[in-house]
Amino acid sequence: MKLFRLAAVLAVLAGPAYAQMPNLNLLQEGPGKTPEEKAAEAEREKAYKETLKKIPDSKASNDPWGGMRSDPPKQSAAPKASAATSAPKKTKSGTAAN
Repeated sequence: MKLFRLAAVLAVLAGPAYAQMPNLNLLQEGPGKTPEEKAAEAEREKAYKETLKKIPDSKASNDPWGGMRSDPPKQSAAPKASAATSAPKKTKSGTAAN
């Protein structure tokens, strides 16, 4: 029974230590590419880059609900002039029964 407890304790302590070990690949990579494969890959890359150049730049709005609105979006109002340059305020005339 003592041996079983000792084995259980060692297994519990060894688990986290084993999980922290790095995953090493000691085998070399697969065989390299042949010159034909390299040429084909270069041709595919060249065709891909040429295709990307043909795509036009999008200048459209990113507003998905833009077609649903009846009027164009309102722009913010210009800041008002200072109170000193504006017309004098109107005052109430008459009597007030407070």
